[in-house]
Amino acid sequence: MSILRTNPPALHVPPGYHHVTVTEPGKLVFLAGQCPLAADGSTVEGGLLAQVDQVVANTLTALESAGAGPADVVRTVIYVATTSAGELSAVWDRLNASALAEAFTSASTLTGVTVLGYPDQLVELDVTAALGTARER
Repeated sequence: MSILRTNPPALHVPPGYHHVTVTEPGKLVFLAGQCPLAADGSTVEGGLLAQVDQVVANTLTALESAGAGPADVVRTVIYVATTSAGELSAVWDRLNASALAEAFTSASTLTGVTVLGYPDQLVELDVTAALGTARER
């Protein structure tokens, strides 16, 4: 299976991600939304960026359990409980500086939302990965 990431010439040049990600038929991995929860189920303290760090750690663990890694990710949706463009940018920057950064070169969406499901939760990450890939760019 292969992953092809492209940007159609008629669309704007995105900041790090690709507009289109295409995979050949094969095994897909769909993660539940990864939340900023510690192993005991509590929402981590320390604010937005600490929560991003926990989401990254949880996502890496979930991907690894399926035999996948950041390079296998074909789509991400990032939800942030904010109306601030600055906070959205801070989350994007933190994710792209993390061990999960390669995941965000695929089709990615970053959006502000009103509320997320756990008390004091500020961020959540939805990830789809494709296994058995020969990576192409």
